[in-house]
Amino acid sequence: MRNLFTSRDVMVLTGITARQLQWWDERGVVKPEREGHRRLYSMNHLTEVAVIYELRRKGFSLQGVRKVMRFLDREFGKGLAEIVSRNSEYHLLTDGKHLYLETSARQIVDILKNSSQPILGICLSDAVRQVRAQVVSRKANTSVTSSDYRKRARKAS
Repeated sequence: MRNLFTSRDVMVLTGITARQLQWWDERGVVKPEREGHRRLYSMNHLTEVAVIYELRRKGFSLQGVRKVMRFLDREFGKGLAEIVSRNSEYHLLTDGKHLYLETSARQIVDILKNSSQPILGICLSDAVRQVRAQVVSRKANTSVTSSDYRKRARKAS
């Protein structure tokens, strides 16, 4: 069975607001699966939301985030979550005009040395590891009781 997360789960795990999540869905930034009116997010969706949220928190505009997503798709033919695996260190750097996705500290230093403008850098891998660790921690805390059991217990009390 695949892990699927509700909007509430995504909000708890990433810190995003309900309105942001809804807006991103409406604009096609992240496209969750549907079950009736409910949005269900896979681990890849959850990872993308976490990284996009981190990019937004660091000052990227939504247009800039879309540019990053297109860049990754064009350069690698994969989505954000597929590119940033557990065993890699991906750093996204930008001067506002150019995007760089680097894995080597030497490459990052070269970009910083040769830039005539300030560079914004973000470690995509850290955001991914953080959300995955929260999912594992949450599973450990809730594995004893199922959600149906907890719902029935709440109704009974």
